Amino acid sequence: MTLINEWYFRFRNILSKKLPKTYHFCNNRKSIIKFFIAGSLAGIGNLVLLFVFHGVFEWDVILSTSLAFILAFLISFSLQKFWTFRDKSSKRIGKQLALYFATAFISLNINGILMHLLVNRYNVWYLLAQFVINLFIGLLNFVIYKFIIFTKNETCCEKKTIEG
Repeated sequence: MTLINEWYFRFRNILSKKLPKTYHFCNNRKSIIKFFIAGSLAGIGNLVLLFVFHGVFEWDVILSTSLAFILAFLISFSLQKFWTFRDKSSKRIGKQLALYFATAFISLNINGILMHLLVNRYNVWYLLAQFVINLFIGLLNFVIYKFIIFTKNETCCEKKTIEG
C-alpha cells in the first residue's frame, strides 16, 4: 500500500503544479478515480497472476484461473478498503469481506443477464455491450462500497445497542 500511496502523492503533486485546474477537478472526485485505479490494478494483477501460474509454472488452467481470481479479489478488497475509501478499521473486516464477495457474486450475475439481453435479444455488439455493462456495474459497485460496505458510520456492519 505504501508504494501505491507514494506514486499517488507524487502524481498528485506534479498535477497540482503543472495543471492546477485539472488537479482541482480530480481532487473533488478522488474517491471515484481511486476506485477506478484500484479496480484496474486488481484486473492487471489477475492477468499477471494467471500468466505466472499457467504460462510460467504450467499449472492447470482451471487451478491457475481460480488462484489468480482469489488473489486478485483480495488485492481489490484491500485496495478499495484501505486506499480508496481509507477504512483502516479491522473491527468489521469479516463482514465487509462477506459483503464485498456478495457484491461481486451479484455483479457477476447481473453481468451475465445483461450480456444475454443486450447481445442475444437486442443484437448489440458484444464488446460494446460489455463496456456499457462494466460502466453500469462499476457505478453500482462504487455506490455500494462507499455507502454500505466501507461507510464511515457503522450502521451496515455493526449492531448498535440501545442503552436504557
